Amino acid sequence: MACQTYSLCVLAVLMICSGWFANSLKLPQLQMEIDKLKADFNSSNSDVADGGPIFTDKLASWTERNEKRIILSQILSMYLKMLESTDKSKAHVKHISEELYTLKSSLTDGSKKMKDLMDLEKIQMSDLKVQRKAVNELFSVLQKLTDSSSSPKTKRSQFQRRCRC
Repeated sequence: MACQTYSLCVLAVLMICSGWFANSLKLPQLQMEIDKLKADFNSSNSDVADGGPIFTDKLASWTERNEKRIILSQILSMYLKMLESTDKSKAHVKHISEELYTLKSSLTDGSKKMKDLMDLEKIQMSDLKVQRKAVNELFSVLQKLTDSSSSPKTKRSQFQRRCRC
């Protein structure tokens, strides 16, 4: 639990730096409330550092804005789940929860996307029927990949090369 509190603080700082809290949140007030939450969880214990961070190291590999929004949505859900089991009569816990709910509502729910990723992991690619279906879909998958990866500038350059105007 204590390590999660540390991660909450780090996550809040990351989101503030990313501009997601920009206008609606007063950073000093949130920091004071997180400090109170740290005290509630006794997060100054030496075991908090064991094993490294829980969430912040995962964020490093999610570089695109939309990707980060998916993972942050999932991380916020985990913090909200953690805070559900804490004493909601404490003002700082209630305020942190409210801010996280507000922030989560501004993010698209990534749970469907995460489920899709987990479902992909379960596909038996050694199954001949699955292989046949996959081969039938290969061209459209590649089309979607090239559509999403090419920027307007690249498309314009390709058109100019073909047109030779």
